[in-house]
Amino acid sequence: MEPAGSLKLQSPFSLPVDSDNKATEFRPLQISSPHMRAFHLAWLSLFCCFFSTFSIPPLLPVIRDDLKLTETDIGNAGIASFVGSIFSRLAMGPACDLMGPRIASAALSLTTAPIIMSASLVTSPTSFILIRFGVGFSLANFVANQFWMTSMFSPSVVGLANGVSAGWANMGAGVAQLVMPQIYHLLISLLGLPLSTAWRVSFLIPGFFQAVTAIMVLAYGQDLPSGSYKDFRKAIGKPKDNFSEMLYNGLTNYRGWILALTYGYCFGSELTTDNIIARYFYDRFGVNLQVAGMIAASVGLANLFSRPMGGALSDKMGRRFGMRGRLWGLWSVQTVAGLLCVLLGRVNSLWGSIAVLCMFSVFVQAASGLTFGVVPFVSERSLGVIAGMTGSGGTIGAVVTQMLLFSGSRFSLQTSISFMGLMMIVCTLPVTFIFFPQWGGMFFSPSCNANSSAPEDYHLLESGSDKKESK
Repeated sequence: MEPAGSLKLQSPFSLPVDSDNKATEFRPLQISSPHMRAFHLAWLSLFCCFFSTFSIPPLLPVIRDDLKLTETDIGNAGIASFVGSIFSRLAMGPACDLMGPRIASAALSLTTAPIIMSASLVTSPTSFILIRFGVGFSLANFVANQFWMTSMFSPSVVGLANGVSAGWANMGAGVAQLVMPQIYHLLISLLGLPLSTAWRVSFLIPGFFQAVTAIMVLAYGQDLPSGSYKDFRKAIGKPKDNFSEMLYNGLTNYRGWILALTYGYCFGSELTTDNIIARYFYDRFGVNLQVAGMIAASVGLANLFSRPMGGALSDKMGRRFGMRGRLWGLWSVQTVAGLLCVLLGRVNSLWGSIAVLCMFSVFVQAASGLTFGVVPFVSERSLGVIAGMTGSGGTIGAVVTQMLLFSGSRFSLQTSISFMGLMMIVCTLPVTFIFFPQWGGMFFSPSCNANSSAPEDYHLLESGSDKKESK
C-alpha cells in the first residue's frame, strides 16, 4: 500500500520531483504544468523584453541620420539603457522574495511595454536617450526569470534550467538585430512609408508582444510547484522573512558581490557587444544595414545553445567535483572569452572578425550560464537579493564599459573591444576568492562538515541525490 500512496503523492506532477516538489529532470520540449509551463512562460516573457530593449541598436544608423545624433548622444543612450536596468534589477530581487516571480515579472513587462512603443514619438536626442533609459528597465525580468527557475527545479538541474531559460530569452537581442531591419524595409516597400515614419512604426511591434506575454504569465503561470508564493509559505509554516533582515543577509554575503563583478564582465560584455557590434561592422567593413544586422544577430542567437551549455557544464562539474568544479569552470570559460574579445579587436578582415565574434559569443554566454550555476547556492534565505545583485552587476559592468571605452571618440571601436577583453580577464580573477564552508573553493577544501549548521542557509544543495555535491 505504501508504494501506491507514494505514487498518489506525486501524481499532480508529470516530472519526478524532490522533497520540495522541485523537478529533478529538465525536459524543455514539454509544456506540462507547473514546472515546464513556468519555464516556457519565463523564457518567452524575458525574450520579448530583450527584443524590445535591443530593437533600437540595429536601426541606429537610420535613427542617427534622422535625429542628427552625435557619437556622444549614441554613447549616452547606450549608457542610459543599462542604467535603467541597474536600478530595476536591484529592486526586482527583493520584489521576487516578497511577492513571487510571476507577479513581479508581469507587472514590470506591462509597465515598460508602452515605453518601447513611445519610441515612435521620439523627435530629439534627449527624448531618444530617455526612451532608452525607460526601456532598459524591462531587463530586470531576468532576475524574476532566474528566481522562477530556481523555485521550480532541483539543484541537480538548476544550472541547466537557468541556462536554457536565460539563454533562449537572450536570443531576443539577436532576433531583434535580425528582424528589426527587415520590418523597417518591409514597411517602406509594402506600405510605402517614408523613412522617418517607418522606423518609428517598427517599435510598435516589440511593445505589443511584450504586453501579450506578460498577460500570459499572469493567466497561466504558477510561482511554485505547490501554487502561489504566498500560499506556499503558509502551507509549510514558514514565516515571512523580515525584509530588512533578508536584504542585510544578501548584501553582506561577499560571494554575491564577487559574482556581480564576474557577471558584469560576461553578461555585461555581451550587452555592450549587442549595443555596438552592428555599428562596428557597418562602419569598419562597409557592409549594409541588413548584413550588419545579420552579423550582430549571431551574438544573441548563439544563446540558443551557448548559455544552456554553460549551465549544463556547471551542473556536470558540480556533480563530479562539487563546488570547486563549478568555480573552476566559471573562471576558465570566462578567461577564454576575454582572450577572444582581445583578439576580436585585433582582426582586420571581415570574415576573420565574424569567426572570432562567433567564438567569443559562445564563451561569453557560457560564462553567464556558469555564473548562474553558482548563484542558487549562495543563499537560500536571500536568493532574490543575490540574484538581483548579480543581475545588476551585469548591467553595471555594461555601463562602466560603455562609459570608459565606447562613449565619445577617445578610442577606436576596435581598440575599445580589445580593452574590454582585458577587463574581462582581470575581473574574473576574484572568483578564486569564493569559498563555502561546507564545499570549499577553487583551491581550498571544506572547513566544516557538509551537514553541519551554518549562519547562512547553505542547505539548498541538500536535497535527494544532490547531497553528493556537498560532500
